[in-house]
Amino acid sequence: MRKMLLAMAVGLFSTTALGAGEHGGGHGIQSDVQIDRTISFEAGDMWFMPGNLDIAPGETVKFEITNTGNLEHEFVIGDAQAQEAHRRMMQEMGSGGHGGHGDHDMAEGDHGGHMPAVTIAPGETATLVWTAPENVDNLEFACNIPGHYESGMSGDIVIQS
Repeated sequence: MRKMLLAMAVGLFSTTALGAGEHGGGHGIQSDVQIDRTISFEAGDMWFMPGNLDIAPGETVKFEITNTGNLEHEFVIGDAQAQEAHRRMMQEMGSGGHGGHGDHDMAEGDHGGHMPAVTIAPGETATLVWTAPENVDNLEFACNIPGHYESGMSGDIVIQS
């Protein structure tokens, strides 16, 4: 388990992502990225709206996530297995420190190179630019802060032409 956490931490700090940027705020979009669609999200206390998405393979989406709730949230994209591993890591870190994240800063972008993510403070809006993979049918978006996913903060991304 420690090796997995170390690998995720190394990946977190050694990779860059289009979603990387300042904590809790909007993230700059690289000028050479062609945005195909913008999706506005609302993160409330224990829910996301919209709840599910259909995205075409190769489509580049700009997510604008506004936290209308009273708690800090994260918006992470990944497959079910990666989300589960990230949830376990977040639970092991406990509730101390950085808004329930311990020493883990979700705003740094990718998790092991596979999970673009942003953290959104209450009342703030964060932006994440992501391109749907060509070889995957289903992914999830989720908030993996302890208790949030279990309370309903997740949704499906169906990737199909």
